[in-house]
Amino acid sequence: MDRVADDKQIVTVDVVLLTLHQGRLAAGLIHRENPPFEGRLALIGGYVRAGEDDNADATATRVLLEKTGLGGFFLEQLGTFSGRDRDPRGWSASIAYLALTPHARLAEPLAADDRLKLLPVDDIADLPFDHGRIVAAAIERLRGKGAYSTLPARLIAEPFTLSELQKVYEVSLGVDRLDKSSFRRKLNELDLVDEVAGRRTDTGGRQAHLYRLKPGALVFDRRI
Repeated sequence: MDRVADDKQIVTVDVVLLTLHQGRLAAGLIHRENPPFEGRLALIGGYVRAGEDDNADATATRVLLEKTGLGGFFLEQLGTFSGRDRDPRGWSASIAYLALTPHARLAEPLAADDRLKLLPVDDIADLPFDHGRIVAAAIERLRGKGAYSTLPARLIAEPFTLSELQKVYEVSLGVDRLDKSSFRRKLNELDLVDEVAGRRTDTGGRQAHLYRLKPGALVFDRRI
């Protein structure tokens, strides 16, 4: 076995942290502090610590906590990106994750740390390593799975109005508009939300009912 080659292997976790900001899907990025690509914006990531992290999920949770100061993100593993050409330091493997959060949770970390940036995904270009490909995979996952699950709802704070939830789905799926009556009929058929106390001014200035996701709701067998 080639021990020199083995010593050069790099194992990391990279997280595509997505949120909604000003009506657009946006990703949290961070300025790299060390070579390679020092100073460049990249995905939030870090090395797997074999003596500390029980598994890759634990690494992703730790890395997000270290870089944003926050826990409790919705996390879903995207896949592994590997090869000898993706990192100039040597053969590497990155276990990539999709993380979703309402924008309000990120306000304090973004204000406190000028390394952290939030960019609309359509404006992201020329990321180091293969991070552009990982971002594309995350968007594909959100748009593909979002059509038959509550995944997009992880981007909105509770409670929400049904109009607000529909807008989140439209942005997440990359569509201009979903049919309002069909969207609400699906919500009712699939029993995805519970009404909660209170109302909020919604589209057109009317007072709209407030809702939250039902506990355990995640995947359903028909498309929105």
